Amino acid sequence: MRAWQVHTPGPVETHPLTRASLPVPRPGPDEVLVAVLACGVCRTDLHVAEGDLAVHRPDVVPGHEVVGEVVAVGASVTELSAGDRVGIAWLRHTCGQCRYCLRGQENLCPNSRYTGWDADGGYAEFATVPAAFALPLPTGYSDTELAPLLCAGIIGYRALQRAALPPGGRLGIYGFGGSAHLTAQVALADGAEVHVMTRGAQARELALALGAASAQGAADPPPVALDAAILFAPVGELVLPALEGLDRGGTLAIAGIHLSDIPALNYQRHLFQERQVRSVTSNTRADAHAFLDFAAAHRIEVSTCPYPLDNADQALADLSAGRVSGAAVLSP
Repeated sequence: MRAWQVHTPGPVETHPLTRASLPVPRPGPDEVLVAVLACGVCRTDLHVAEGDLAVHRPDVVPGHEVVGEVVAVGASVTELSAGDRVGIAWLRHTCGQCRYCLRGQENLCPNSRYTGWDADGGYAEFATVPAAFALPLPTGYSDTELAPLLCAGIIGYRALQRAALPPGGRLGIYGFGGSAHLTAQVALADGAEVHVMTRGAQARELALALGAASAQGAADPPPVALDAAILFAPVGELVLPALEGLDRGGTLAIAGIHLSDIPALNYQRHLFQERQVRSVTSNTRADAHAFLDFAAAHRIEVSTCPYPLDNADQALADLSAGRVSGAAVLSP
């Protein structure tokens, strides 16, 4: 099968993705094999390719926003069969026995494993996933539209919960790419007032078209004090203006798996009056099901930039350079 591997992690300009011809993987006893119909290009893929995330599997096939059709099932799989459409997301294994798993926080499981980092992902024609982590997909969306929902959407949904936005509150969003433009729609559907801070003029136009109350530069102050904010851009310098933009008691959630260094905080300016910072670590399967149920009940407008699988390296370079409006999606 055609695939892309991260052979030598490094800056995207050094072309860390290499083409490969690999055997079609065989599903394990508890896994299913899917034919990849679409795979989103996530910023986490860029972090894996550039080495911001330490190598877990040499020559890994990245990609963890996979829409696929089941073509084979392992011997112990009974809940899925050939022909089913499923989603493959970032989280693909937890132990189910540690104290985090037992209290409903499987995203913190020390033995968790991830698609496109610990196991080969969807920058390929076929991929496998444990059946227990294969996600049912809502109807009414194309394969290309569904792909970004499987990480960008799910992580954004968890970040919104972590931001503790009060009903009808004012939400600030810093960075407006694949995840942010989906999260904004969830917040708007719940009655929030959304203000967007992002570097790209095209992204600001998209934010306003989707219903944001304002859109300005990435480090600009919002026009009103914010009850909550989410930082999607992996830029530590933005933590300071995001905290300054919060009202008393506001919460900043940082959605990324990787963030550049945060400059020194000034207690009075950035944290006093019970402002707080929260990180977001992966997601639980409950988060995934809740978000996909929301997507089934509310039509989400998914802005995508399609690329053929053969141009995966270009898609990643465009994402790095800020040339993607919405979410890039590969199609075999």
